[in-house]
Amino acid sequence: MDDREGQSSGMGILFLVVFIDLVGFTLVIPFLTYFVQDLATLQGFTEASNRDVWVGIVLAAYTFGQFLFTPILGSLSDRVGRRPIIMFGLLSNTVFFIAFGLATSLWFALLVRFLAGAGNGNIAVARAYIGDVSTPAQLKGRMGMIGAAFGLGFTIGPFLGGVLSDPYTNFGGVFATEWWQSHPYFLPCLFAGLLSAISCLLAVRMLPESLPEESRVASTENPVRQMIRNLVGVRDLSPSVRTLINVNAIFLVAFTIMHTTFILFTAMPVMDGGLGYEEIDNGYIFFFVGLVGVFVQGGFMRSKLAQRLDSRKMMMVGILVCGLGIGWIPYLKPDPFVLVLIPMAFIALGNGLFQPTQNTLLTLEARNSSLDLGRVMGAQEGYGALARIIGPIVGAFVWAETIDNAGKMDYHTVFRLSCLLAFIAFLAQIRLKLTAKVEGEV
Repeated sequence: MDDREGQSSGMGILFLVVFIDLVGFTLVIPFLTYFVQDLATLQGFTEASNRDVWVGIVLAAYTFGQFLFTPILGSLSDRVGRRPIIMFGLLSNTVFFIAFGLATSLWFALLVRFLAGAGNGNIAVARAYIGDVSTPAQLKGRMGMIGAAFGLGFTIGPFLGGVLSDPYTNFGGVFATEWWQSHPYFLPCLFAGLLSAISCLLAVRMLPESLPEESRVASTENPVRQMIRNLVGVRDLSPSVRTLINVNAIFLVAFTIMHTTFILFTAMPVMDGGLGYEEIDNGYIFFFVGLVGVFVQGGFMRSKLAQRLDSRKMMMVGILVCGLGIGWIPYLKPDPFVLVLIPMAFIALGNGLFQPTQNTLLTLEARNSSLDLGRVMGAQEGYGALARIIGPIVGAFVWAETIDNAGKMDYHTVFRLSCLLAFIAFLAQIRLKLTAKVEGEV
């Protein structure tokens, strides 16, 4: 099917595939910090500062795999089509989610998370898929549709991850065995793996290919050299595409620093300045974050008002609002719980404005510069993965160095750093000069 009207029939199933995939992916959010802390403690890292560094390292392992392989998968999708790469990523998720739940050592957890990241370039390819089948006027709404899949995934996934954790204690019955007691996080990982398997079957049966054979770009270049070329070759892209990729990377460093340390903060005892929350509490928080994301990206971003608003200005507002929410976090108190949700709403709102508008502008600028969309999206995801490596490691080490400090350089520091980086991303956007105009905007 060559024409965009025909290919647009795949948008519904693409949304469903991405949604199920993201539910599985976000299931790990509420318990991953606690899981890694348990594994680190078993291996002798009993002090909070030494133990919590491993949270950042394990988080970075996933994105290190993405950093190495997502640009390759993006370029490969230009050669063989989007559909096979999407299915490969879903199959990879199925295997490695389940394997992660069986981890009994830090080294095995690191390896599994690295391999999971290496095999999953689905979001970059999904965005390229949308670019294949969408007109310029459809792009912002459809990028918002993928954002809504993120929002729904963040609504349902973390909630299920929190509820399904530690079934030995929470459910009993068939789970009241020594095996389940020693594997408290296997059930949510198994559920995540099964969801990815279902998503893969849906893609096999119902997802049409978006890139016709005559539009595919053959490449005989060595994959490692291709990866380096895609990353280093950003300097050869148009200035506007370069700036958009750089802004996204800085924003993601800020966002992932916050993401890495947020649950470390909420899990910290109240007497030490934290919130004293458990897995299920964080599940509720991310459930709320997901609801806000659905409203913004699945509702507002598809409205007539959003279609008329200036995308660049929406990006800038999004970064500022998100940065304000991040800077607010360390000043929270455990009660009342509703007040904890206010800065999280700011973060979800800001991210919801930023992501679809940035991806819309990147797609239009790439087209306007006659650049291969898979290469551009692959480069963005590669730099995004690099940012998601830097963010967790920097966040974890800053947290470890300041958690026992008093005064101005205490645990507040990591959130202040994240807020500062968001402001730097805002300043980088001021220099952005676009060459393409989004149809319908005023």
